[in-house]
Amino acid sequence: MTTLVTPQTDRATALSKAVVRIAEFWALSNSKLGAILGLSGLRISRLKRGTSKLDPASKSFEAGQFLLRLFRSLDALLASDDAAARRWLDTVNLDLAAKPIDKLDTMRGLIEVSDYVDFHRARV
Repeated sequence: MTTLVTPQTDRATALSKAVVRIAEFWALSNSKLGAILGLSGLRISRLKRGTSKLDPASKSFEAGQFLLRLFRSLDALLASDDAAARRWLDTVNLDLAAKPIDKLDTMRGLIEVSDYVDFHRARV
């Protein structure tokens, strides 16, 4: 039996793998990644094992896209220094009035942090 590979499955596979890598780079726990993506711990475990993918029609997929956008923007702004990115995420930001990592649990917060980093990246 062959599996039909479509652009949708390619997008789902690519984003799922990217999200897992981001979680590794930023040392996000399964529960934290689950909170960001709106998925259960079990789904996150399956995602990390590669037995599950983000559904392109889901809010989790959209959250994953914003997480990837944030990662790429921080990576460019901080010259690929993952330790600096983790420190930035874990430090209270006066403009955001919180630690950026704490704001990622909601779609609104994820978008706000992504926009904030993109704004500062555009100034560089």
